[in-house]
Amino acid sequence: MTRIGLLDSGLGLLGTADALFHLAPDVDLVLAMDPDFTPYGSLSAEALEERALTSAAVLAEWEPDAIVIACNTASVQALDAVRARYEPDIPVIGTVPAVKMAAGTGEDFAIWATPATTGSAYQQNLIDAFAADVTVAKVACPGLAEAINIADIAGIDAAIDAALDQMEPGMETIVLGCTHYGLVADRIMSARAGAITLFDSPVPVAKQALRRIGLDVASTAHGTGAEAIPTGGIIATFASTRPIALPETLRAYPAGRRLLARERSAVPGS
Repeated sequence: MTRIGLLDSGLGLLGTADALFHLAPDVDLVLAMDPDFTPYGSLSAEALEERALTSAAVLAEWEPDAIVIACNTASVQALDAVRARYEPDIPVIGTVPAVKMAAGTGEDFAIWATPATTGSAYQQNLIDAFAADVTVAKVACPGLAEAINIADIAGIDAAIDAALDQMEPGMETIVLGCTHYGLVADRIMSARAGAITLFDSPVPVAKQALRRIGLDVASTAHGTGAEAIPTGGIIATFASTRPIALPETLRAYPAGRRLLARERSAVPGS
């Protein structure tokens, strides 16, 4: 059985987990969230690296075939450190905003991200490398990831409206630069009249993780017959190293409801 571990500060890893189940229905997942230290954007580079290594160590105890850092901020600050600790024995896959894909359309676009990522040299380097020929609006979304973590729907909608207000009229393409934001893609798209095109990272990251462990993405996605029941599931979940059940706040999101149906783990002693 293939086993993959995912880490993030909070619910942002759910989009990648959902994508992995879509592409490889029989994979087992171990999730490591870190609510005691969220948001990661408020941590120093050293502290964030320590937190990522702590979560990766929890995942490594499950002997995963790969570890995915399903967080943009943690990937910027800690990917090299986690790879140095675990590769080549365990492949480590980071998360990069889909700037290159959006730039390939030739249209101007906005990048929505946390304030820390919005002001980072990392994001600017992506823009310079892949989107120098188009206009890119850097849109900070303070509070959006935090509202998503606690399923604060009013707070989510207010943060979305504030982000849309930062975009010029006629700009209709958005790169989601925080893995949390994909959980409310439906709310983003319905918040403005007219078409909005979103570019997100979970599916490309999931495909890369499966490739790194030698799985054929096409065959895993279609290898289960319509009548078959997928055997994979979420076999363990951690919150700042503590074993937990998946939080009920997931029911606020379509991907969350799908993942709750995949839970195979339980709080120890229950």
